[in-house]
Amino acid sequence: MSDSVVIDSGPDPDATVILLHGLGADGHDFAPVVQELGLPAAVPVRFRFPHAPSRPVTINGGISMPAWFDILGLDRDAAPDEVGIRGSMAQLDRWVEEAVADGFARERIVVAGFSQGGAIALSYALRSQQPLAGVMALSTYLPLQQSLLEEHAGRHAALPIFMAHGTHDPVLPLALAVEAREFMRAAGYTVEWHEFPMPHSVCAEEIVAMRAWLVERLAPGASA
Repeated sequence: MSDSVVIDSGPDPDATVILLHGLGADGHDFAPVVQELGLPAAVPVRFRFPHAPSRPVTINGGISMPAWFDILGLDRDAAPDEVGIRGSMAQLDRWVEEAVADGFARERIVVAGFSQGGAIALSYALRSQQPLAGVMALSTYLPLQQSLLEEHAGRHAALPIFMAHGTHDPVLPLALAVEAREFMRAAGYTVEWHEFPMPHSVCAEEIVAMRAWLVERLAPGASA
């Protein structure tokens, strides 16, 4: 796991959360969230925070930085980097398979992410061939929506989805997240939705909501 930061919230975890960071960050960015969540001893979880590879990012002048995919523009008409998005989805699938090989049941695996990382986690979870414990999408959006309808939308309509977004986000406007939420609801998914008065970040109230959702999903005997 040299490509990731791995932290167990308690001994002998039987559930795992794979959380992807945002553009320009790395796996260390979200590592403090393990302590901030303060999960109960009865819900020990292995957190894996992978590092994205460095690649040129068009909107940043082609400068290389950790990124799950290229961003050609922030307006709605900008073409998505489908090759990069699908490549990172495939890498996330490999991390899920590694978790299964380590003894974690798929129904005990949560995929999650912030911003770019959230877009990958959400896109992957909605297309997953197998059920998961759930997906947490933080300050993010859903790319490649049309192809999702042609692939596996609705296959696991019971997938627990947690979405949270800042009402003052200047990077990814709230409207993009609302659009993703409504798209998923129209496709038959149930979305637990949270808005917080924050910019493109995570706040204490959001951590509280994440904790409650994770405990509900991953407590002993819980099922997705």
